[in-house]
Amino acid sequence: MPTNPFDSALRYDKLVEKALRNVVREAVQFVVENGLPEDHHFYITFLTDYDGVEIPDYLRQQYPDEMTIVLQYQFYGLQIKDEAINVTLSFNNVPEKLVVPLDAITIFADPAVNFALQFQPMDDFDEDDIEFIPDEMDDIEEDEGDSGDDSAPKDKKKKKKSGDKDDTNVISLDSFRKK
Repeated sequence: MPTNPFDSALRYDKLVEKALRNVVREAVQFVVENGLPEDHHFYITFLTDYDGVEIPDYLRQQYPDEMTIVLQYQFYGLQIKDEAINVTLSFNNVPEKLVVPLDAITIFADPAVNFALQFQPMDDFDEDDIEFIPDEMDDIEEDEGDSGDDSAPKDKKKKKKSGDKDDTNVISLDSFRKK
């Protein structure tokens, strides 16, 4: 068994990223076909230096790393094409065509329904910085019990006392983001 989840042939991290990016694709495709319903609108943050991003040079100079666009009132020609969002937006009353690959998106939000997705570009992961502890799965299995009695209480987790050390391993994905 590999000690690092990134050594596995099944890259669940990439499968999840792909599935979540498909949510973005489906939401944008819905808007292409039906328009924005009610108060829905999208905030889309993307990496401006990502391969395949097409924006005017003056915008790239103004936003060398990331840029957020809003699809709400004035946008034209919205489409999903070749794994990218194509849209024309107005900047200082000048229409500009943008091409944003789905893989360049770092945040997708629809504030009307308090929905947001944050993506971590897979290229930025440093596998040496991630610690995988397979023994944690044993703790989960022990907590579930094996009594076979479905009426038994499911909450067998140890309760922490005030002042006990928190021994959970939480990895902040922000440390893997480009600065």
